[in-house]
Amino acid sequence: MTKTCKELFSGIDCTVIGNEREEVSGIAYRSDRVQPGDAFFCIVGLKVDGHTFAQDAIDRGAKVLVVERKVYLADATDVTEVVVADTRKAMAAASANFHDHPSREFDLVGITGTNGKTTTTYLVEHIAQVAGRRAGVIGTVGVRVGGAMMKSDHTTPESPDLQQLFAMMRDERADVVAMEVSSHALDLERTWGSQFAVTAFTNLTQDHLDYHKTFEAYFEAKARLFSKEYPSRRVVCIDDAWGKELLRRCSAAEDNVISTGFDPSAQIHPHSVEYFNTHTTVDLDVRGEHYRFDYPLVGKFNVSNIMLAFGIGLQLGYSAETIVQALSEAPQIPGRLQRVQAEHDGGVSVYVDYAHTPDALEKAVASVKNITSGRTIVVFGCGGDRDATKRPIMGRAALAGDHAVVTSDNPRTEDPLAIIDDIVAGMGEGEGRYDVEPDRRAAIAKAISLAQPGDAILVAGKGHEDYQLVGSEVLSFDDRVVAAEELERAFS
Repeated sequence: MTKTCKELFSGIDCTVIGNEREEVSGIAYRSDRVQPGDAFFCIVGLKVDGHTFAQDAIDRGAKVLVVERKVYLADATDVTEVVVADTRKAMAAASANFHDHPSREFDLVGITGTNGKTTTTYLVEHIAQVAGRRAGVIGTVGVRVGGAMMKSDHTTPESPDLQQLFAMMRDERADVVAMEVSSHALDLERTWGSQFAVTAFTNLTQDHLDYHKTFEAYFEAKARLFSKEYPSRRVVCIDDAWGKELLRRCSAAEDNVISTGFDPSAQIHPHSVEYFNTHTTVDLDVRGEHYRFDYPLVGKFNVSNIMLAFGIGLQLGYSAETIVQALSEAPQIPGRLQRVQAEHDGGVSVYVDYAHTPDALEKAVASVKNITSGRTIVVFGCGGDRDATKRPIMGRAALAGDHAVVTSDNPRTEDPLAIIDDIVAGMGEGEGRYDVEPDRRAAIAKAISLAQPGDAILVAGKGHEDYQLVGSEVLSFDDRVVAAEELERAFS
C-alpha cells in the first residue's frame, strides 16, 4: 500500500518542498526502523529531537522528511520535505490518512481515567459480544481481536502503530473496539485523527505527576477526550470532583452524556450492593429503572466499573436487558483482583491486583477486607523511574491492611532499596505492622507464612505483568504463578 505525499497530507496544514507526487510506502518515527520509501517524521521528543536523525533516516531510504523546520542536508537533494507546525499531530493525522481512516468503520470506545480502564474495556468487549457484535480491545494487557492476543508496549500505542491496529481491527470486521486512552497519549497526540463513538471517564487520582507535574495538567490531558476535538457520546463517573467538573463541561457543550457513580444524583447509581468473596450482587437504578443481578467480580471499585460499562453499553445502543445478561457472566480480568488458584492453599486466599497508585491500592485493600473474615496482608512495592512522590503515600495506604510486606516492584534503573526507603518513610505510624523483603518471591512467601486459615493476601502492583524490570534486564516473574507455587510449597 502506498500514498502520494498529496494524499498522505490531505487536510493537514503543511508546506511541501519537493515532489508532492512522491510515493510513500510507510510511516516511521524512529530512524533505526526506517524502510525504503518511508516518510520519516522528525518528532521533537522529551529527551531528543528527531530532526537530528534526519540524515540517518535518509541513509536508510526515507524519501520524505516531515519537519517543524527546514533541514539542510547535503545528501537530501532528492528528498521531499514537508514542513508542519507540529510533527506529532501531523503524524497522527497522516497515519489515519495512510490507512484510510479505519476508526470510522467501527464503534470506537475510548476510556480514560487513572484506575479502572482495563476492566471497563474488557466489560465493554463482553457486552458487545453478547449483543452479537465482533469486538476488539486495545490497552495495558495487550491487543485482542477475534480471539488473538498480542502484547503492546504502551497502554495507547504511538499513532502510526495505533492506526495500523485500527486497520487490522477493520480488516477483521470488528464492530466495536474498546480502547484505554492514557493521558500521555492525549498529550502526545497519539489519538489525533481517530473517530470515537463513545468516550468515558473513570476517575482521577495521583499518578504520572513525574510527567504532568500537577493534578490540573493531568486532568486537562484527560479532559481533551471530552472536548470538541473529540466529538462523541459521553459516559462520566462523577464520584470525584474531577468527574463532576467533566460532567459540567459536557453538559455546557450540550453533549449526549450519561453520568454514573455511587452519587445518587448519577443517572446510573446503586440502590443496594452486597459483597461476597466470589461475586457481587447489585441493584442498579438506571435512569429510574431498577436492575438487580449478580456478577462474578468482587470489590467496591468493580461496582464503579460495572456502572461505567453499563452506561457505555447504553450509549452504544444496546438494551439494558442485554447489558445485564452480559455483566452477569462477566469475564475475570487478568491481574485485576484475580484470585490465585492452587490445589493446596491452607484456607488462605491470595489476590493479585495491578494497583500501583495510592488510590487504587487503598481501594483494593478495602475490597479484600470487605470479603475476608480474617486478616488482610498486603505485599507491594513501587516502580522505579516514575513519580517518587506517591511512594510514601502508597506506604500509608498499605497500612489499611492488617500487615504489609514491602518489596520490590519494577525498580528499573533505580536502587530497589532506595525505593523501599521512600515507601517506608510514609509508614511511621505502622511500626511493627510491616516487614521489608526486597526479593519479591521471598516477600510473597513471607506473607503466606504469616497467614492463617481465613486470611487473605493482596499482592499488588504488577497484576497481569509476567516480568520484572531490573536495570536493563527483563526478568520472568508473574505474581499469579509465583503465589500459586508458594502456596503449594507452604501447604502441600
